Amino acid sequence: MGTRGTQAKKQKRAAGWYNAIPNLLWSVLAFVPIYIFCYTLLDRKLLYAFLAFSIFTLFLPKAFFRHIQLGKTVAIYKQAGVPFISRFTQNGQIINRLLRKQYPRHRVVSGSRLSVNRRVQQTYAYEKFHFMLFSFFSLVFIYALIKDYIGWALLLLLTNMIYNVYPCLLQQYIRVRLIPFLKSNNG
Repeated sequence: MGTRGTQAKKQKRAAGWYNAIPNLLWSVLAFVPIYIFCYTLLDRKLLYAFLAFSIFTLFLPKAFFRHIQLGKTVAIYKQAGVPFISRFTQNGQIINRLLRKQYPRHRVVSGSRLSVNRRVQQTYAYEKFHFMLFSFFSLVFIYALIKDYIGWALLLLLTNMIYNVYPCLLQQYIRVRLIPFLKSNNG
């Protein structure tokens, strides 16, 4: 296992570094505007209330996320442009292409039932995270609208769509693609 284990560790480390790039980029693009808005224009008590409500959404059950799923087939996700957006994300096409140049056998999901199940569970965790942020961004967006900060509201809406709505849809899209594999391999 020596060489193979070392190679696997190197590949995992490389994947972590490669995936950090889109994570950092998207996070900076999303959090800088909302940070500036909240710091300069939002009352602290309201900020804490918005944060508390948003954190509460982390405790929503998986059944809630299955209920709000956009579709049961990939068609609606393709129409919404989710596969295109996924190119520019963590474990997206660009990152995986770069990793496969260095590690030709690299796969996010190996194909084993355990690997697929882990990935499905991971999608719920990622969707919960982005849904929490979606809730927070939405509350701040509504506040900006009420206070007639139209420019800020549009910017917050755009960042919420890019940083939270599409990532939630991406997690649903991944599940739609993987769950049939779990159902067909019950043993």
